[in-house]
Amino acid sequence: MTPSRTLFGAIALAVFTAAASFADGIMIHDAYARSAGKMAKAGAAFFMIKNETYWDDRLIDVKSTAAKKVELHTHVDQGGGVMKMVHVEDGFAIPAGGMHMLKRGGDHVMFMGLNSAWEQGDLLPLTLVFEKAGEIDLEVQVDLERQETMDHSSH
Repeated sequence: MTPSRTLFGAIALAVFTAAASFADGIMIHDAYARSAGKMAKAGAAFFMIKNETYWDDRLIDVKSTAAKKVELHTHVDQGGGVMKMVHVEDGFAIPAGGMHMLKRGGDHVMFMGLNSAWEQGDLLPLTLVFEKAGEIDLEVQVDLERQETMDHSSH
């Protein structure tokens, strides 16, 4: 086999593999994580999940080696201006052709018992587990400087 045919075959395989992994139709946008500082014992990750399929899906679990425990969380209004963070055992629904925002003050990925201090620019391993799409591995960059939540309502 000639070198050009071998290169072409490798490129074709890479394109096919990328298309196959995209076939799940779940896209993650604008992912970042933050903690309260070097002494923090907890942190959180935020991002937009876009479901480009024709069927509803659900983010049902998260995994990471960056902390002893990682869960899907949200904030619940307890009344009187008091918000409480709670584990969302059923996960987050992502409608067909729709999206779901994980943002500060709302739904998010919670890291408890950090294995090390998070520094600006660090990359954290994160596995998202979807009911239908399966597992998606990504690296989430630590951004301790971000002051605002991105508005993706127009996406």
